[in-house]
Amino acid sequence: MVAVASQTVEGHVSRGFEAVREVFSENLVHGHELGGACCAYVHGEKVVDLWGGMRNKETGEPWERDTMVLVYSATKGLSAMTLAIAHSRGWLDYEERVATYWPEFAQHGKEKITVRQLLAHQAGLFAFDEPVDRSVVADLDRLAVVLARQKPAWEPGTRQAYHALTLGFFEGELLRRVDPRHRSLGQFFHDEIATPLGLDVYIRLPETIPTSRLATLMPPGPIDMLRGYPLWLIRDALNPRSNIHRALMTNPGQAIALDEQQVYARNLEVPSGGGVGTARAIAHAYSVFATGGRELGLRRETLDLLAGAAVPPTRGFYDECMKGDGAQYSLGFMKPTPVWPFGSPDSFGAPGAGGSLGFADPSARIGYAYVTNRIGTYLTGAPCDVALRDALYAALQSSEFIKRR
Repeated sequence: MVAVASQTVEGHVSRGFEAVREVFSENLVHGHELGGACCAYVHGEKVVDLWGGMRNKETGEPWERDTMVLVYSATKGLSAMTLAIAHSRGWLDYEERVATYWPEFAQHGKEKITVRQLLAHQAGLFAFDEPVDRSVVADLDRLAVVLARQKPAWEPGTRQAYHALTLGFFEGELLRRVDPRHRSLGQFFHDEIATPLGLDVYIRLPETIPTSRLATLMPPGPIDMLRGYPLWLIRDALNPRSNIHRALMTNPGQAIALDEQQVYARNLEVPSGGGVGTARAIAHAYSVFATGGRELGLRRETLDLLAGAAVPPTRGFYDECMKGDGAQYSLGFMKPTPVWPFGSPDSFGAPGAGGSLGFADPSARIGYAYVTNRIGTYLTGAPCDVALRDALYAALQSSEFIKRR
């Protein structure tokens, strides 16, 4: 019974996109995936909406239409959407200094950091020196004090370092300062994006969501990690003084988004890594950004900025946490690069640890998302996701879909 469930694919694809379903099925049948979902909108029309496999390996329960899963850093794209709305409403200028909106931020050499630099992981604020636990994260006023007191690791604007968890907390306080109603980022996302679009995705997961809707994660085992991760990453992850350890493992650490009793943390906002939702919801949100943003009142100026190229720090895109120059960030989103390709050059989105990905492709007018509960060991695109995207774009080229538009 479990074996049958693990190979079952549900959902639909539009005519011409059958190859995407075939790839999704292959991912499950050959054991590359445990459970997951894939969704794509083209020109505002949902052309792929698939789900399958198991949401819980221990019980064998199947992944269902409304199953939601933690997407880790794919949450960053959802959080960046809130600031894009603030920009469209004239509350926020990406080129302005953060301290203009948040005066207390101008401590310890942070007075000249621009919003653009902060959102591009160029502020040198990738880790906290002060203890930050669940109680601090839950109290936004206390958290704001810690954020304002944090000293940059180096001169802001000179280097890139992946702000794995801290970025979302800084974004949240910045949004609270510019929003006339001073809402938290999670509440703003719910009010201004999720509710208007009818999305099953949360940056602040409420108690009302039953655990039966949540997929449990299957982390990689020690052998998988040794085979999949480069040795330098394993070494640095175990070194308390390393940049990546400080960014991901402590104060508060990525495990803050988990909960032993309720699968995922409830009523707690981790805007860089705690989003929980469906592929359908994430793809729908990106579809709106890829097709003009009318439903959310986005201005053309904002969308053009999101589609623009990333601006490097003075020392280039080499990342001091990830030890490479394969990733580029702009206005809270990741941009496609030869090392981390997705969509067209003007695309913008965010991947999550383990394999999740969501992005908007304005050139092709695509909104795409893939989510999974098997946590892989990939520093760039997960093979299951890459195969699905390749099939999607190949189908788009060969199908009559565009001709019918």
